[in-house]
Amino acid sequence: MIKDTKIAVLIDGDNIPSKYISEMMEEITKYGTPTIKRIYGDWTNPYLSKWKKVLLEHAITPIQQYGYTQGKNATDSAMIIDAMDILYSEKVNGFCLVSSDSDFTKLATRLREAGIVVYGMGEKKTPDPFIVACDKFIYLEILKKDTEEAVGGKDVKKKNLYNLTPKIIRLLQNSVEDAADDDGWAFLGDVGSLILKKQPNFDSRNFGFEKLTPLFKSLKQFELETRDQPNARFKLIFVKNKT
Repeated sequence: MIKDTKIAVLIDGDNIPSKYISEMMEEITKYGTPTIKRIYGDWTNPYLSKWKKVLLEHAITPIQQYGYTQGKNATDSAMIIDAMDILYSEKVNGFCLVSSDSDFTKLATRLREAGIVVYGMGEKKTPDPFIVACDKFIYLEILKKDTEEAVGGKDVKKKNLYNLTPKIIRLLQNSVEDAADDDGWAFLGDVGSLILKKQPNFDSRNFGFEKLTPLFKSLKQFELETRDQPNARFKLIFVKNKT
C-alpha cells in the first residue's frame, strides 16, 4: 500500500446497495485518500432513492445518466468514459471501482496497464474476470459489522463468506514456500502480498479472521515465529510450513 495514494472512487449506483456505504468508504481510506468520489445512475429512478439520502453525508457526487436504450447499461459507459478522463488528467494514482458487474473487467485491465493500482469492491456474486483484473478485490459483505440486528432484538453473528478448504490451504502453503528463505521461513508481509498477486479476492476476513496472522495461527499446517527489529516499535512475524 502506498500511503499517499490518491484514489478515484467510482461507484456503479445501479449495481451496488447503499447499505454498504459507510463501511465501504472507511475501507477505502486504508489504501489511500479518496480525492474523487462519484456515483453513476439514473437519479430519476426510484430504485436509487436510498442512495440520495447518503450522498451528502459522504461527499459523493452523483452523475446523472439516462438509460437511452432499453437493455443497454448507459451507467457503465459513463463510468468508463469518466475513468479514462481521470486517468489522463493524472490527478490520481489509484482507482476504486465499486461494482459487481463484469463489464468493468476491461477498464480495470486498462488502468493497470497504465501503472495505476486498482481496487475492486463488489458483492460475492461478482464474476471472476472482474475480480482477477484488479490488484485487490474486497467483498462488501465482509465490511459489515460482526453482528447484525435480527428480529426480536437479538444479535446474530454473520456467516463467513468462505470456508478454509484444502485448495485455500494449498494456496497458503505454496505462497509460504515461494517466499521462504533457505531455512523455510518467510516474512508474513511478503506472503500476504504474494497471495494477493495469485488471488486478488483473498482476504482473511472472508474466513472470519480480521488479520492474516490469526488465520495462520489457527492452522496446524504452519509454524509462526516473532522476531525483534532493531530500533523499531514493531516485531516481525515469520511463517514456515510444517513438514
